[in-house]
Order: sequence, then C-alpha cells, then structure tokens
Amino acid sequence: MLHRIFRPLIWLFLLIGIAALYHSCANMAAPTGGPQDYDPPVVRRASPDFNSLNASPTRIEIEFDENIKIEKPSEKVIVTPPQKNMPVIRSAGRKAIVELKDTLSLNTTYTIDFTDAIADNNEGNPLENFVYSFSTGDRLDTLSIAGKVLTAQNLEPVTGIYVGIHSNHSDTAFTHIPFERISRTDSRGKFTVRGMAPGKYKVFALDDLNRDYKYDNPQESIAFLDSIVIPSTMPAVRQDTIFQDSLTIDTVRTVHYTRFTPDDLVLYSFLSDFQRQYLQKYERPEAHRINLFFSAPTEKPSFFLLRPDKRGDDWYVTERSAKNDTLMLWITDSLVYRQDSLSMQINYIRTDSLNKNYIATDTLNFNMRRKGHDRGGTEKKEKKKEEEEEQLTFLSVKTNVQSTFELFNPVRIEFEHPVVAFDTTHVHLLAEIDSLFEPIPFRLESDSLNPRKFTLRPRWTPGGKYKILIDSATVTSRYGIWNNKYEQSFTVKPLDQYGNLEIAISGLPEGKPAFVELLDKSDKPFRKSDVKANRARFQDLPPGEIYARIVIDENGDGVWTTGNYEEGRQPEQVFYYPGKLVIRAFSDHEQDWNVNATPVINQKPEEITKNKPQEKKRLTPDQERERQRQQQNQQNPPFSGTGGGIGAGSSSNMMQQPGGMRY
Repeated sequence: MLHRIFRPLIWLFLLIGIAALYHSCANMAAPTGGPQDYDPPVVRRASPDFNSLNASPTRIEIEFDENIKIEKPSEKVIVTPPQKNMPVIRSAGRKAIVELKDTLSLNTTYTIDFTDAIADNNEGNPLENFVYSFSTGDRLDTLSIAGKVLTAQNLEPVTGIYVGIHSNHSDTAFTHIPFERISRTDSRGKFTVRGMAPGKYKVFALDDLNRDYKYDNPQESIAFLDSIVIPSTMPAVRQDTIFQDSLTIDTVRTVHYTRFTPDDLVLYSFLSDFQRQYLQKYERPEAHRINLFFSAPTEKPSFFLLRPDKRGDDWYVTERSAKNDTLMLWITDSLVYRQDSLSMQINYIRTDSLNKNYIATDTLNFNMRRKGHDRGGTEKKEKKKEEEEEQLTFLSVKTNVQSTFELFNPVRIEFEHPVVAFDTTHVHLLAEIDSLFEPIPFRLESDSLNPRKFTLRPRWTPGGKYKILIDSATVTSRYGIWNNKYEQSFTVKPLDQYGNLEIAISGLPEGKPAFVELLDKSDKPFRKSDVKANRARFQDLPPGEIYARIVIDENGDGVWTTGNYEEGRQPEQVFYYPGKLVIRAFSDHEQDWNVNATPVINQKPEEITKNKPQEKKRLTPDQERERQRQQQNQQNPPFSGTGGGIGAGSSSNMMQQPGGMRY
C-alpha cells in the first residue's frame, strides 16, 4: 500500500530535479575576471637579499606577488661590471632568475639594472627602474652618474648605446681595457651608471659591435668627455603631487631625498671618418656602360682592359661621385662595347683585417648577353628590328624646369648619354618683353664630375615669363644619337611670393667661424649661410615652416666635421634653434637666437626629431580612480625580511634605492 503511494511522489521529485538542472545549465555564464590590474608587479623577496654583502652567487632569484615576464633581456637588462659570458636571464612563474656565467671579482659591487624589462604576465604593466645589487666584499658602492647621449651632427637621442667608465685615465684604457662599469641608453638617450665607488673617472659611450666593451673597431660609434668626473651626493628636495583624479589635486608633499651627481652629463656620439674600403659591387647593365661601387669614399682606382687589350684611357669617359665611391665608365670605343665579354684589371684601395689600407689588384669579368643571340633563325630578324628602332631613337633630355620656377634656381640640363658636341648657339633662353619673347644672355657650365650634366645660369626677373628652346640635333652623344627639339615655357615666381630672414646670433664661441643651415620638416638642410658679424641672412625663401641649426666650423671647411679619439678631437659643435620659423610671403623676418638659452638636450624640436621617445601607457581618469580604489582595498601586509625593507601594496611602502630608483 505505501509502495503504491510513494512511487508517484518519487517520480514527481525526479522530474522537478531534472527540470531544475536543465534550467541552471541553460543559463550558464562565464566567470568574471575581477577588477582590471593597473599596477606593476611588487617584489616579495630575493635570494641573495637586496644589497647583500660578502655574497658570491651564481644564481639570483627575485620573487614577485604575481606571474611575470621579462621582455628583451639581452637588450634591456644591464649587468655591471660587464660580463664576458652573457648571463642567462629568464622568468619562471613569479620569479625572475639570473644565472651568472663569469667568475665574480673580489670586493666588487654588482648591479643588475632591469630598466623596464619586467612586467606582469597578464596586463603587461612594466616595473620601471628596477635595480638589484649585491657586493662580493664588505662594502656596497652606491654612487652613480647620469646624463644623455646625443648624435653629434643632428642632436638625435641615441638609443641602446653603452656608456662606461674608467678609473684608469690613460688614453689607451678606452681602446685596450674593458669598461669597469656600464649602462645603456633608453629610448630618450638617457643613461645611469650605478654602483660606483668614490673616485675620479673618465666617461665614454660605445656602440659595441663585438661586445668586448672597448673601442677597438673604427666602425663603432663613440663619445667621450674631455673632463674628469667625480661622483658625489647632495641633499635635495622635490614636490610630489597626488591627484584625486586627472584634474583635482589631493595633496602636495615635500619629499627629501639624496641626489646623485653629476646627473646632467651630455655625450656627443660620432663615427670616425675611417671607413673600411673595398670594391662592393661591379656590373655591366648595358653594352656601353660599366659601374663600379666602392664601400666608402676612396681615391680614383687605376685600371686597364685585358680582353680586349687596351692600355690607354681613350676607350671610355668617366662619370663619378664627388668622393669616388661610385664610378661609371661610359665605353666610347665601339670595338670594346661590341664585345660580349670584357676582362679588366683594377688596382684600388682595400682595408685588411687590421684596418690597414693597401693597394689590391683584382681581375673583373663582365659578360653581356645580347637580345636574340640564342634564337636561331630569328636572330637576323631581331637585329634588323633593333637597327630600325635605333634610327627612330632620340637622345633624351631632362631639365628641372617646371611651369612655375623658383627665383633662386638655375636651369639644370641632363642628357641620357655623355655628349661629344653641344653647340650652345642653338640653345635659346627667351624672356617675354612687351608681349614678345627676346633672347637674354646666360652662362652655360659643364659639370666637372658628370659629362651628361650642364647648368644654365641667367639673371632672372621676378615674375618674368620665359621660354627655353634646344634645337633639334643640337646635341650629339658619344654613340651618334642626337636630341629632338625641346621647348618649355615657364614663369619665375614674383618677389611677393618670397620672404627674407635675418638671424642675429649670440653666445657663439669667440673668434670661430660658423654657418647656419635651414632645414625642412624631415631635418634635411636646403639653404646655408655663413655667420658674419654674428648674423646670418637668407633671401628669397619660399613661405612655410622651417627649422635651423648652426655648426661651429672649427676648421673652416664649410661642412660639419666628425671627431677623432686618437687625436683627442671632439666633433664640431651643433646647436638647434629650439622652435620653428614661419616664413610669410612678401615679408622680412628678424629673429634673435642665443644658442645657450636652451640646454642642448632640449634644443631640437620634437617635430623633426626622428628618434622620438616611446610613449608610456597612460591611464584614463576613470582607470586611475579605479586603480586607486583597488589599491585602497588591498589588504596585503608588507613583507619584512632581513636587510630587505621591500614593501608590498601601495607605492608609499616601496623603498627608495640609490639614484632615486624604486624597487
């Protein structure tokens, strides 16, 4: 009887349970990830402990409060004194692990500067300026120096260059002995050399190509200070502002700290004028032309043909670059350029493995595969077709003439091939006078380096209308091809489309020549003027935004000159006008410029700075308020360990380390 009563109830409860289970499964939701993390990892402990004395570890472990990653350790992490054998630097869960491969020196402070390489694994919040130190002796050296490295020629911040010190003041220490301590510049060109003992030091920068921490390769960029640096400390005060949000100030605190000096060093990086010399490439792109490319400016090589045998220089015409690093040989002897295979002996300057130059002799072979040569019965047909096309081909002419022409430009003419005859009586420059075009005088100059280029220099009338004519067959090339008729009309811009600029300069070194270069938005110079009586003048400038720099021309050669460490010569000094100059049409502009009014490290305008600093991730006001709320809600007690003092939680618990860097 009871069995019959309870059986329906059992089935009822079973059906209700299945329905409830189905309902809960149908409404499953992903678990929330909790509040977003805006804070960098916090140090918990280290082994050996921070700033340990009489320690000689081969393995260092630093534990954090969350999982971490180490980005680009070979680039960002600096171990000093520098290591011959690269340490192994990696992350494992919450730990940063450093395995040292070198034997540690006695009584030496070792510093591992992680810069911003350590970040939390999830959000990638970097722990900036994180430094770990220990000493193999009973004293920890804590002095430091800081500054910036700039490229000498254009004041660009130099990223990733080593900065090192020597207590040995011999001139040969830099070239024969590895650095005692090192740092590396960040994206802003800034550096800090840490863990220094009291003393007197020479400071250098080195783009170390072979990682031996000494200047033994002239192809390495370097910088050096002329003065001796003495690291020291001094008490200092700064104001820290705490914001409630992005606009509202909560508290302004006065913070006393120790300042490590000097912290404003400026090193000017340069590459010596030595360059390895060798024949980089050679080619015969067409039957009557040979190209020779050298790795660096060089003296003109000597050469002669072996096949066919030609010992003179009457079989070619030379076209070259200003410094002979590119040579173009236009073959003018038809018996030579009709040969499918040429062989040349060349004598040129080459640099050996000891960076010494010597005269090298090479044999170069040039093979020419002509069109239609392997086409059997069609060869004669192709050859006939090519001859017909050649009869219709004219010598091409290029000029810089445009419909609207700049007042300060000459007319530049370039032909396709070297010319053997240029009858200038058939070149006409006409100016519109009373509605009629009449010839005007001009001077025609041939280019000393390029036999295909000529420059036509008249005296332009602002706003004038002109026409240039080159009659047909006026110019004949070395290969018997002449030009077709060339005609171009153009108008020279009037004066009211230009502005003039005069710069009054102060603060220059006494009695030294200098020149000013005007720069476009790509930092490329387009006009130059010598400084006379502390003034530089520029006329007929096109309207627009321009920039300026000044070069102290120590040797008076009219160009910027690099430095030389062996001679103890710094590169020529450069200053940038710390802003842009706006040129307006039909206006005279005057500008005062004190080259010392703005520190050199801040002179170059950001608009034309190519190596811009990496932007740090910024929080929105809402994100900052959320970060502060999360920080206030944290209940993590600070860790207290021997010699540690490393706090967890808010930044107020973090310990200030030497150099003002935070753990």
